[in-house]
Amino acid sequence: MTSDSRNWLVLTLLVGGGWLIYLLAPVITPFAISAVLAYFGDPLVDRLEKISIWKWKVGRTVAVTTVFVLMLALLTLVLLVIVPLLVEQVRLLIQRLPEWIEWFSGTALPWLASKTGIESKDFDPARFSEMLKEYWKEISSATFKVIDIISRGGMAVAALVTHLVLIPVVTFYLLRDWDLLIRGVHDLLPRKLEGEISRLAADVDDVLAAFFRGQLMVMMALGLIYAVGLSLVGIELAVLIGMGAGLLSIVPYLGSIVGVLVAAGTAVFQFHDWPHLIMVLLVFGLGQAAEGMYLTPKLVGDRIGLHPVTVIFAVLAGGQLFGFLGILLALPVAAALNVLVRHMHQQYRRSELYQPSVDGDS
Repeated sequence: MTSDSRNWLVLTLLVGGGWLIYLLAPVITPFAISAVLAYFGDPLVDRLEKISIWKWKVGRTVAVTTVFVLMLALLTLVLLVIVPLLVEQVRLLIQRLPEWIEWFSGTALPWLASKTGIESKDFDPARFSEMLKEYWKEISSATFKVIDIISRGGMAVAALVTHLVLIPVVTFYLLRDWDLLIRGVHDLLPRKLEGEISRLAADVDDVLAAFFRGQLMVMMALGLIYAVGLSLVGIELAVLIGMGAGLLSIVPYLGSIVGVLVAAGTAVFQFHDWPHLIMVLLVFGLGQAAEGMYLTPKLVGDRIGLHPVTVIFAVLAGGQLFGFLGILLALPVAAALNVLVRHMHQQYRRSELYQPSVDGDS
């Protein structure tokens, strides 16, 4: 097979594989979720597997069962505690938002206009408030209709139940056989390229480990700090704002900026004073200090190598192309491509094309 034929074959396989993933995205999604969960749990399973109690050594099955039970307990905690709390916060947001819109258009905007000297004869705060309220009513009505349709849909319910049953089962078996799967893939590698591919895979694993096992823990920690801090301040939507800011911190500084703006606006509307606004700023300042001095250096380090713009583009592009499956796989694919580009850049720097010619030509 010639080099051109081989290149065309590889390109055809890549395009065909992408199209197949696009068609099978609903089927692949629970398996992808299980693979992510197994990737999370495998290091802990490996550590437990090495523990010896007297003469008895913890086996793979016992270690997998222990980690699996811990995952189920964490998921149960989320479903029983956090989800109902967030639902209540969303319900409160729906009730309060029309009042906030009226306050923003009737009080905040005129105050800003008086301070900045910007006046608009065509702008009517009352009309602006009514327009936003109408849009909010339509959005709320459409949202509740979609939720009602989904809750009644037999196929949707059946798919949800199937996923809830399938994901734990697949996760358990992937956790149990993870090392065997990795070893099997390694054995299939061409021997001439085995060393290079293994180094690339190790670099990708470092990036993914830093991001998934590090950055996600930072996000959860920041969400908890913000939610507890804002609750102590007395902000009504403390959990929703705090968790939202924590999730948005996947992009550096985005979570803190959005969280400060929303929490500060909520504090001003709710209390109409400066002390609560200052306390909100202190909460986010504490969160940023904890992230910069401890959370990020301890949990993430400097191994991610993914630029914030890359993260945003990868998530949006993955969601646009493959839906939720694309969002789930966007960052692993971006991390792998980032490592490959870095490797290609190093190869280029060592190539004859980049290096100066031996005859000293400039």
